[in-house]
Amino acid sequence: VYAYLESRGGNYPEQVFFGLQYILKKHLLGKVVTREYLDQAAEFWKEHFGYDIINREMWEHIIEKHDGHLPIRIKAVPEGTIVPTGNILMSIENTDPKCASLTTFLETILLQVWYPITVATNSREIKKILLGSLKRTGSPNLITTRLHDFGFRGVSSYETSASRFLTNYQCLLILYISCFFFFKNLVGACAHLTSFTGTDTISGCVLAQKYYLAKTMPAFSIPASEHSTMVSWTRKKESEAYENMLDKYPTGVIACVSDSYNIYNACEHIWGEQLHDKILQRDGTLVIRSDS
Repeated sequence: VYAYLESRGGNYPEQVFFGLQYILKKHLLGKVVTREYLDQAAEFWKEHFGYDIINREMWEHIIEKHDGHLPIRIKAVPEGTIVPTGNILMSIENTDPKCASLTTFLETILLQVWYPITVATNSREIKKILLGSLKRTGSPNLITTRLHDFGFRGVSSYETSASRFLTNYQCLLILYISCFFFFKNLVGACAHLTSFTGTDTISGCVLAQKYYLAKTMPAFSIPASEHSTMVSWTRKKESEAYENMLDKYPTGVIACVSDSYNIYNACEHIWGEQLHDKILQRDGTLVIRSDS
């Protein structure tokens, strides 16, 4: 049985293919089925459906003949490839005729690749827009740091509730239910790095190092304040809070949240007047950040 994945179209005529390697290494590589897992999964599904439904014959065959390795062949375009809509991104087929149902059995877990593809594609399209503006203003060399990822707080969790529920027989259980929620912040953050090198979502860097064998640090960040570190000085000492940032970080790029009270007053009077000379004396860029 042969199946394939393609994009049927959306906002853009091309997609950045990314994320499959993580899925394969994390969930499908090596020995994923054992008799212990099979027994546990069979009991689970019997309770769930009310009768014995699991295809034990096929799974026993995989255990005995293939030592728990899945007899499948997956082909895909190289990750990072820009693929026009309507073209095959990857294909899957069983290599053992006794495991024909395994091909589409894996559909849902493989289709989780939609998320990193979407993030990587969106990042690329945003990069195009930013690069056009940077070329007009004479600084295209800054492009890789112009979109910084603060997305960790915007995803459901570090690990979704489904993956926390699963125990040691998760592989077979996931395969049979064809339902798996994956570490969206991990793969999404890593997908962002296909176009940019700025991130505060460190998990994406970790994934790039572990599953994509990045030998050097794949992304970077800068010292940056947040509202709590500003308002702790109180409103009367707002200027002192800003000055403290300049003193603590006399060189390099820094970002300072400046809208805890009044962003216009902060820009015009505190940064623009009181701290003006001190800013110009720094060796590095000050980013005055609105954060609310």
